[in-house]
Formats: sequence, C-alpha cells, structure tokens
Amino acid sequence: METVTLSSKYQLVLPRRARERLRLRPGMKFTVLDKGDVIVLVRERPMRAYRGVARGVNPRGLREKKDRV
Repeated sequence: METVTLSSKYQLVLPRRARERLRLRPGMKFTVLDKGDVIVLVRERPMRAYRGVARGVNPRGLREKKDRV
C-alpha cells in the first residue's frame, strides 16, 4: 500500500504502479463518491461499454420497488 499527499491545490498524484496496473491514461474521467471517511473513484465509461450486460435476464418475476415486501 502506498501513501499519497494532498497538495495545497487539492491535487493527488496516483502512484505509478497503480496507474499501470489499472491502465489509467491522462484525460480519463472519474466519478467521486464519498462514503463517510472513504473516497471512491469510479472510472466513467461510455454507455456503449454496457451493451449486452443484461443479456439473458428473464424479466418475469421482477417487481417494482413499491410492490416489494
């Protein structure tokens, strides 16, 4: 585990090993989620990347949230 420091301009530098392992490139966009004392960065992807993610799902038996017990 590596440690990073927040700069006076509120910037962080991601460690090289993490950037290489995750194949991060300049210009990539991330969504920032904060949960208590934890910050999570989620890489944004184009909608095209999610094509087919629900393939084979049977919609029968699925209910609206208001109908759930």
